[in-house]
Amino acid sequence: MRGITRGTWAAGLLAVMVTAGLTGCTGGESTKDEGAKACSNGTYTWSGVRHTERMTALAAPVSFAKKTSSYRAHLEPVGNTLHRPTVAGAPAGVGAAGVIKALGAHLKVSEPLAGPSETAEAADDHYFEAATGDLKGAYYSWSWVGLVDADFTYTCGGDAPVKGHVRTWDRSGSGFMSCSDDPADRASGRTAARRTCPDGSRAAKGA
Repeated sequence: MRGITRGTWAAGLLAVMVTAGLTGCTGGESTKDEGAKACSNGTYTWSGVRHTERMTALAAPVSFAKKTSSYRAHLEPVGNTLHRPTVAGAPAGVGAAGVIKALGAHLKVSEPLAGPSETAEAADDHYFEAATGDLKGAYYSWSWVGLVDADFTYTCGGDAPVKGHVRTWDRSGSGFMSCSDDPADRASGRTAARRTCPDGSRAAKGA
């Protein structure tokens, strides 16, 4: 499970954002899959690829009355949404994992997209920790996931085309920023600033 720390903001600076991918399949060989006709080496046509970002967890507001050298925040899951990769219309003989792998190849990502067994939700015991020097004033901390949606048409040999839809994600991360700075340059960070920072703070007004 890739969790929620693949790319971290600390004291207003983004460390490393990691994206994902694998190879796809081409050709047209038919096989048998649980008694049904299957074709596992077909060709995909992709459309409607959309990238969105969702906040998955949020820390309680934090305020340092005097300079502090470190910080540890408990990230509470946001709402009841559990993000899980899904594939509607996976062709026989390919399965959800194969479709997600092919989407990674189409997007030319460098690491695997999240697979069917993964989830994106902050665990009950997940914490964000920072040891960045002098911290003072109000801060906010959150985690996020970068979702990818895409429609596909799968053709293989003389079989009728199969149409379907994929939802997965290519990156996730945690953030920690000062409310006295401009809001995070991410949709999830702006949401976190609006919900956490004091009214009138620079981050809250800019979000």
